[in-house]
Amino acid sequence: MDRSGKALQGFLAVFLATLATGLAAPAPAGAQDGGFSSCIQTLRRDASQRGILPQVFERSTSALTPDTSILRLLDSQPEFSRQPWEYINGLVAANRVAEGRQLLQRHRAVFDRVEQTTGVDRHIVAAIWGIETSFGKAKGNTSVIRATATLACYGRRQEFFRDEFLAALQIIARGHVAPQNFRGSWAGAFGHTQFMPSTFLRAARSGSGSAHIDIVGSVADAMMSTGNLLREEGWARGQGWGYEVVLPAGLDLGLAGRDRPQSIAQWEARGVSRAGGRPFPRRGDMAFLHLPGGARGPAFLMLPNFRVIMKYNNSENYAMAVGHLADRLHGGGPFMRPWPVTERALSRDERIELQQRLAQVGLYSGTVDGKLGAGTREALQRFQARAGMAADGFPTAAVLQRLRQGG
Repeated sequence: MDRSGKALQGFLAVFLATLATGLAAPAPAGAQDGGFSSCIQTLRRDASQRGILPQVFERSTSALTPDTSILRLLDSQPEFSRQPWEYINGLVAANRVAEGRQLLQRHRAVFDRVEQTTGVDRHIVAAIWGIETSFGKAKGNTSVIRATATLACYGRRQEFFRDEFLAALQIIARGHVAPQNFRGSWAGAFGHTQFMPSTFLRAARSGSGSAHIDIVGSVADAMMSTGNLLREEGWARGQGWGYEVVLPAGLDLGLAGRDRPQSIAQWEARGVSRAGGRPFPRRGDMAFLHLPGGARGPAFLMLPNFRVIMKYNNSENYAMAVGHLADRLHGGGPFMRPWPVTERALSRDERIELQQRLAQVGLYSGTVDGKLGAGTREALQRFQARAGMAADGFPTAAVLQRLRQGG
């Protein structure tokens, strides 16, 4: 390993140690001995291969310094650490619904073009806009170049962010965003609907047919780009995202899960009905049963478009928030069945323990990170079924205690 590599490795060790104890991280080694600069310079050849001129690279990086304050945010994701209802209700607030309805009217011509061109429901596109940046009011004020450069050299996802850093330089080189306006989230997402730089290069489209695409300053460009991204990810025109449903007594909750889809007609044959008594519009659609609040919370049949929304942010809670806000913007009301709001969320240590104990009994083989995604829930379902509990995959203090007792 060369000297700069050792400096980088040393910084990581010190940073992670101080982070674990809750102390502020020290200045990175690169700030004193050129480790950060050396890391950036290793990307010069890759930049050239992408058509980024040397003067653009030099102008963008000559005075660049790392911002290590953003590293501690890598594992801070409310989609995975809060109860579903806390997360969803916080995003689908009454004032956001009211503002979104007004903006859909104000930009009606824009959303008409988006629907006609991409086939994506305008309410879904508007919901993403509202959730990502509060309809453009909170686009972020972190330099995209600095954020992606920092994460390209430090942290656990360096390879991913090296590509994002180079993509950000390409965006500047092509003149889509002026350097002084190229600001966004701590992770490098930018614009009205928070595209990562590589996503911008792949999916961004102008709302007016111009070669210049401005998702920071133009609502039309941002909405068209968002609709186009969802279309490219497989959005099914004319299909919604899912339905709240009523489950019959005695239904096997082990049928829930993304890997167990059935047709709407098959779910109806099992006694599942749409909440409110309305009919399902297409009985041949495939859907999976989703129980985000467990057996005591609302139940849903999720259509393929739900998985498309997750391509935007790989979180079921995020996709539910987008879908629910879209329904509210369209005139719908709250979910009909209440959430089990008295059930406390497990702490991060408890979520990690849950995964560890599921692994110890041979039911979980995924990453032990405290993020309770589909893999953890499926393992939990198997444990609950084995223990004679309702196999809803919902993590509670009671089921953790049962795991501690050995089932």
